[in-house]
Amino acid sequence: MLADAVPLSGLRRALVVKLRHHGDVLLATPVFSALKAQAPQLEIDALVYDDTAPMLEGHPAISRVHTVGRKWRSAGFARLAPEWRLFGELRSRGFDLLVHLSEHPRGAWLARTLGARYSVAPGYADRNRFWKRSFTHRFALASNGRRHMVEWNLDALRRIGIQPADDVRGLVFVPGAAANERACALLAEHGLRAREFVHLHPASRWSFKCWTAQANAELVDRLLAGGMKVLITAAPEPAELALVEDIVRRVRAPLVNLAGRLSIAELGALIAQAKLFVGVDSMPMHLASAAGTPLVALFGPSGEFEWGPWRVAHAVVASDAHPCRPCGRDGCGGGKVSECLTTLAVERVFEAAQRLLK
Repeated sequence: MLADAVPLSGLRRALVVKLRHHGDVLLATPVFSALKAQAPQLEIDALVYDDTAPMLEGHPAISRVHTVGRKWRSAGFARLAPEWRLFGELRSRGFDLLVHLSEHPRGAWLARTLGARYSVAPGYADRNRFWKRSFTHRFALASNGRRHMVEWNLDALRRIGIQPADDVRGLVFVPGAAANERACALLAEHGLRAREFVHLHPASRWSFKCWTAQANAELVDRLLAGGMKVLITAAPEPAELALVEDIVRRVRAPLVNLAGRLSIAELGALIAQAKLFVGVDSMPMHLASAAGTPLVALFGPSGEFEWGPWRVAHAVVASDAHPCRPCGRDGCGGGKVSECLTTLAVERVFEAAQRLLK
């Protein structure tokens, strides 16, 4: 028993802050489940960037989702009005506990100004005194680089006396009825049925995490030649759409192309219908984990120990010829191209897919 454990029975409301990208927010969803399981009386709110809010919609443990505009920073004085509205909204909730799950400085300011009796954040060794004195608790960080981000997030709860049960550590994503209906309609439109297609999502917002168009096309050709139908998706971003167009031009047989046509909820609903998901280290890969869809994940400069598939049948394909990986860099030498990815053999990815399809 921790000497400074937080007495949960006396708490009414908690705020969990995760100001990061889509995948990061999804990997934080077990925190809400674990906190609610230990303190059922708690109303648990979330604070995330506006574009990542869909990752939390429908989570049964969350009472309200508050958002920060990702573009507020560049809005100059125009940001003052929405900032003040958000602060007033948060202040009115009367939080007793604040759980901050990133390095974002906003968490320290909120811990000081919202009046929460207890607050916990990462115990970064290189942070200044302001950060360290802003929180009542700071959780220790693993030094070996092999702590999965789900467990990293849950360490915030461990530090305040909560030992998460195994059955609340799964990722939670709820597409909703409308998204599920849309996914079923799209499959029917293209003559596909659930569990009879491979879902390929080759793109990422970070190009240095991507495999080549030629390699993706060769993989698709091999899957199609083996009698498996293939569906490809991407976000409605120019670079991602261009990669998909390049892949589609190179394949020798038709595949279903839904790139740029799906909301996040619809993407999640579609992934849940697939027999296998193939992709790189990106948010859709984590959606596959949340859905329980077997997956093949290609990893290059990012580390599979921290960011890999979570609690799902999977295969990670990564280079054995690059002892420098995972380096965490945006391509070799910062050149936006990662040779540990571009040199991955199609045969290795295909064999991994075949093992999981069987």
